[in-house]
Amino acid sequence: MANITIGFAIALIILGAAGYAGTAAHSPTALIPALFGAVLLALGAMARNPSRRKLAMHIAVAVGVLGFAGSLRGLMKLPALIAGEAVERPAAVIAQSVMAVLTGVFVALCVKSFIDARRTRPAAGV
Repeated sequence: MANITIGFAIALIILGAAGYAGTAAHSPTALIPALFGAVLLALGAMARNPSRRKLAMHIAVAVGVLGFAGSLRGLMKLPALIAGEAVERPAAVIAQSVMAVLTGVFVALCVKSFIDARRTRPAAGV
C-alpha cells in the first residue's frame, strides 16, 4: 500500500498544480489537492518502513477520508455542470470532483488492505 499511497499522492499533487495553473495562479485554494498529496507522499514514504507502516497507513486513510469529505461538495455539483446548468466556479467543481474520486478510491483500497491484513494475521492466542 505504500507505493499505492505514493501514486495517489502524485496524482493529487498534479491535480493541485494543474488547477492552480488553470486558474492563472489567481486561486491559491486550487493547491489544496497538492497539500493533501504532499501529506500522503510523506506518509507513503514513511509506510515503506515496516516498523512504521501500520501507523503511517492509518494516518494516510484518515487524510484520505478528510480529503473525500472536503471535496464531496464539488462532486455533488458535477451533475448540474454536466447538464449545462450554471454553477459557481466550474473549475473548482471539476477539481473537487476529481479529488473526491481519487480520495474515495484511495480510502476504499486502504480499507480493503486493512481487511486483508486482518484476515491473514495469525490468531494471537485466541
